[in-house]
Amino acid sequence: MNTEPNADPRPAPVRFDTKIAVLLRDDLETWQRLNVTAFLVSGLGSAVPEAIGAPYEDADGVPYLPMFRQPVLVFEGTKETLKAAHGRALGRALPCAVFTADLFATGHDRDNRAAVRAVPTADLDLVGLAVYGPRNGVDKVLKGARMHP
Repeated sequence: MNTEPNADPRPAPVRFDTKIAVLLRDDLETWQRLNVTAFLVSGLGSAVPEAIGAPYEDADGVPYLPMFRQPVLVFEGTKETLKAAHGRALGRALPCAVFTADLFATGHDRDNRAAVRAVPTADLDLVGLAVYGPRNGVDKVLKGARMHP
């Protein structure tokens, strides 16, 4: 701890070498943005265990599930931005999750997977993408996207 007079007593912010990002198509309704974001990050959480922190516990000892160990940044972009980001994520072999427009019409996981499987990669009607990886690599994937308002 810094003992200089007038020194900031707060610890320095943590800077992660990795980034978790969600990119949403900019024409989605609010409920769709929330739903897509929740589904996408669930994919990363299950496939990238190093992104998950330790379980939580309150002062009474009640346990809670662990969550990501770092912030999730949410971006938006056009359909073209999303398609380009998807190609860059695949080209960099970064772990990613996709949500297509077809999934709004399905009711469960089996149908979701079948809907994605039925469409070639180049023809996916992407409305959301989550990606995890080295900070600079994720930044390059998101080129052209803007922070979600």
